[in-house]
Amino acid sequence: MDRKQHIAIFTTASLPWMTGTAVNPLFRAAYLAKDGERKVTLVIPWLSLKDQKLVYPNNTAFGSPSEQESFIRQWLEERTAFISGFAIRFYPGKFAVDKRSILPVGDISEIIPDEEADIAVLEEPEHLTWFHHGKRWKTKFRLVIGIIHTNYLEYVKREKNGQFQAFLLKYVNSWVVSIYCHKVIRLSAATQYYPRSIICNVHGVNPKFLEIGKERFEQQHSSNHQAFTKGAYYIGKMIWNKGYGELLQLLNNHQKELAGLEIDLYGNGEDSDQVKEAANKLKLTVRVHRGRDHADPLFHDYKVFLNPSTTDVVCTTTAEALAMGKIVVCANHPSNDFFKQFPNCRIYDDDNGFVEATCKALSEEPVPLTDAQRYELSWEAATERFLKVSELNQVFATEREKNSSKEFASVSLNLWKSMEDTSAYFHYLALGFETTRRAFGAIPGSLQPDEEQRKELGLATSSKHSL
Repeated sequence: MDRKQHIAIFTTASLPWMTGTAVNPLFRAAYLAKDGERKVTLVIPWLSLKDQKLVYPNNTAFGSPSEQESFIRQWLEERTAFISGFAIRFYPGKFAVDKRSILPVGDISEIIPDEEADIAVLEEPEHLTWFHHGKRWKTKFRLVIGIIHTNYLEYVKREKNGQFQAFLLKYVNSWVVSIYCHKVIRLSAATQYYPRSIICNVHGVNPKFLEIGKERFEQQHSSNHQAFTKGAYYIGKMIWNKGYGELLQLLNNHQKELAGLEIDLYGNGEDSDQVKEAANKLKLTVRVHRGRDHADPLFHDYKVFLNPSTTDVVCTTTAEALAMGKIVVCANHPSNDFFKQFPNCRIYDDDNGFVEATCKALSEEPVPLTDAQRYELSWEAATERFLKVSELNQVFATEREKNSSKEFASVSLNLWKSMEDTSAYFHYLALGFETTRRAFGAIPGSLQPDEEQRKELGLATSSKHSL
């Protein structure tokens, strides 16, 4: 009997941090494992208690990885209504305050035993490999697929010396992704270009949102009551780069044309106080609230979701709003290309278009989604798209590359492979020294996990890695 194909999904965040790279890989693992045809492992970061307090909301903390795994599984099963058959493993991570991100510590490819190293899916491959020092991903795994989640260049451009930083980051990203990934999936054209990449939205919507939308539609038609009794809202992490800057600027510039508009903003984040201050200066009624789960009944009655963000790749909350049957007003931007197929998506090109689309959306009723449109938003459809573009169902006839550092030094008949091997070896050497790592922007002391993390995760004592 042929053994099952093993898929290891590595990602950069985990629940209860409600961010896209925590939620979407979790659903991907559940739906890839659902039919039982594959063995799937989700590999997520484990944070020390100190870092958990910085990252996880509502003072949530876990004393052990098993405690966090139980939390994650319960959250997932409440939303999918089926028991998932995938495994969860943890790698040591540290929270970089300056980057607002979790970064891997040590060689996280070691989490998967060599005998199970068939396919690796790197969710945010650039993020996972910027500071990687250990086995080369392409050597360890037969196939490595990178999924680009984040428009890092757009974020960096908005910082001090942003254009120069973005220029450097673009080439660093291309470098690490090319030497560590066989294939690259870009969720939309809003990301930077990568060789060997394909654009495809391989994300779906939490099934709960589709249920909410269906219930609203049935309620409206069975009782002839208005399905949506509230106006406009926006939900997202409350930092300027997540759409709040664009939205408040549009509202400020067009207060006269939008007179009478009331909008509620929901979110938590570092810029919450500044957002409240800016909102209070407007003549329009803009209420700022703490963040809540988008599936909360509080949001069911809103009719219009306003999202002018241009830093997203594919905005999860936009997909959720469409699934709930709402009208969405968003910018004509590559991150929204997938949503243009839905009748309730209203695209605008400029400020006047935003005003017109918003006023029109508030005066009309949403068009009910067809079964086909609902399916297109689902994780079942997203999983089909992923399997198709990644070609996971093909049989790999080629043998694995030899797991030896000698592979780097050997003379290859393929010039491109030889250059790539040399480049990967240079990255390995450069990231093996603390001074070089710090120059690249790594967290100090992240070359190897500390003793506390090793003990918590049951890892072996420190040892040098071979390529």
